[in-house]
Amino acid sequence: MLVMGILNLTPDSFADGGRHNSFEAGVARGLEMIAEGVDIIDIGGESTRPGADRVSADEEQARVLPVIKELAKSGVKISIDTMRADTAEKAVQAGAAIINDVSGGLSDPAMFATVKKLGVAYILMHWRGQSKDMNSRAVYSDVVTDVISELNSQIDAALDAGINKSQIIIDPGLGFAKDAEHNWEILRNLKAFTELGYPVLIGASRKRFLGGDNPDE
Repeated sequence: MLVMGILNLTPDSFADGGRHNSFEAGVARGLEMIAEGVDIIDIGGESTRPGADRVSADEEQARVLPVIKELAKSGVKISIDTMRADTAEKAVQAGAAIINDVSGGLSDPAMFATVKKLGVAYILMHWRGQSKDMNSRAVYSDVVTDVISELNSQIDAALDAGINKSQIIIDPGLGFAKDAEHNWEILRNLKAFTELGYPVLIGASRKRFLGGDNPDE
């Protein structure tokens, strides 16, 4: 198991919005996480919390690229959290080794071609739409079966676009178009996701549903 530290360079992220949204604060927090032993630092410049507004590509890149370039000097593996192919490519050029796309390739039609060209690892997350309306889409017949089916559809699209299977990491997208019970049901059934044959990323840290009771307790 690897541990990913999350570095939000935004003023409006759910857990830490505004705390690290300067170059100096972002680099300092990244170095702290390295000292704490993280294996990967995931750097994002656009909040994906429910209800968040999109920011421009220029603003996103101005936030993340200098910090990526500086932290890459330490040798830590860096992931860029973006739905934009252009931001992903520039981040890899700055030193990122992983593209973390919360839209699973659905937001930017150029993403899969960019991932193929760059040849880096690609985190493909289950996604049902932009932050503004994701909560209204948290309707499933069976959340585990439905999420796996939708993930498989995007995996197939990625493979058809020429992305190598070895590049793909899947993320069931806890908190994205899912209510608390959906999230717990996914966590109870992680084996169903690992059996798909890809590494699995779980982004549960500081998600709102963890503040409530586990339905099994």
